[in-house]
Amino acid sequence: MAATEGSRKEVGNKAEDVAARYLMRQGIKIIARNVFSIGGELDLIGMDCDVLVFFEVRFRGSSSFSSGAESIGYAKQRRLVKAASFYLHRHGLWNMQSRIDVISLAPGTVKQYRIQWIKNAIQATP
Repeated sequence: MAATEGSRKEVGNKAEDVAARYLMRQGIKIIARNVFSIGGELDLIGMDCDVLVFFEVRFRGSSSFSSGAESIGYAKQRRLVKAASFYLHRHGLWNMQSRIDVISLAPGTVKQYRIQWIKNAIQATP
């Protein structure tokens, strides 16, 4: 998934495909992809048993000094919380358990990708 293989959006789409396949193998039911709302885009939305999960997918190449998870700053976290809150409101799901997870992808040495799944990585603060 090098930058020369295509645009940033194409790289992002491929990373989301890899993440979705990984999550489905882990028992997550993917219910939506690339949902745009107030606050920004929600990469993947899935069900983990009875919990609605919003997934932020991040890919970092081998030349990057930080992991995908480390690349999510405070402003991006606030936008994700806003987008997730808007999604819950729009669909009448305020009473449903939910969380925001991060899927970080990087080139692997043994497998094609190193995948790190950080559950409940981003939390809303009062």
